[in-house]
Amino acid sequence: MIPPNPTKPDAATAGLAREVDGLRRLVTPLPARVDTLSGLVAELGETVAALAARKPSTPAPSWLMAPTDVEVTGRLLDELAGWLGQVYLRYPDAVESFPDCWCWHPHVVEELLWLMHAWAAAYQGPAASVALAGDWHDRQRPGVVRRIKAAAGVCSRENHQTRPGWPNQVTGAPSVPSEADLDRLGQWWAEAREEPAPEPPPSPEARVGAALRGGAR
Repeated sequence: MIPPNPTKPDAATAGLAREVDGLRRLVTPLPARVDTLSGLVAELGETVAALAARKPSTPAPSWLMAPTDVEVTGRLLDELAGWLGQVYLRYPDAVESFPDCWCWHPHVVEELLWLMHAWAAAYQGPAASVALAGDWHDRQRPGVVRRIKAAAGVCSRENHQTRPGWPNQVTGAPSVPSEADLDRLGQWWAEAREEPAPEPPPSPEARVGAALRGGAR
């Protein structure tokens, strides 16, 4: 009988050694992965801190809701005119659709004011970025150009002059249809919205017509 060789591991010991070696291969890369993960977490923390430190963007002023102060309205128009010459009218499509009576159209001034402030936020604001600049070029500026062209592109200063037989350009505050009925509609919606809405009263034109028809009888 051959005695066992004490220096030669048995099958169980050999299997255990293979398992330990396998575990060693799995564990060895973990420190590097932990370091990578720690770096990513640190970068994320810096990004969040930078976003939190950004000042909120300044809201664009509204021409339609501008205060009744001649200094404020004059300053808004002066700043806008300077920006139009420096930026907006550098684009050929903007020039082609830009009416010389632009400042007589409140809705046109409103469009241009917010576009100017969107440009400032994209290029000069605390959160200025290439993404904002791209959005201004791709979406915002073409949209304003298109709307101005559709609404006032063929208008002119002469159209705003009062002459017999000339069309009258409405530039004042519009009247809101059915404004006199809002109290009744508000009460209905608050108290009985599941029931039919109250009928609107006859319009002045309808009342005149009814009166004329009654007189004809």
